[in-house]
Amino acid sequence: MKFEKREILLIVGILFIMIGVMALPHMNLIYSVAIAISLYFAIRVFIGRRKKQIQREVGQGICVTCGAKITQGKCPKCDSA
Repeated sequence: MKFEKREILLIVGILFIMIGVMALPHMNLIYSVAIAISLYFAIRVFIGRRKKQIQREVGQGICVTCGAKITQGKCPKCDSA
């Protein structure tokens, strides 16, 4: 499996959270592992949805001149003039 740098940082951060949760009184290892795994997948789902939302909003890109969303390869403001 090939991991990106941010994915490795996420895993390391979740491991630190798991260690911190284990330090709480009356918290077993299995509970901290379950919390860490659920937190990891929740963050991954959130990131995936956010990427799709940004891709929908931006589309093909943003015009450098006016900042409008580019549709069909042209800027609706700059190319119409």
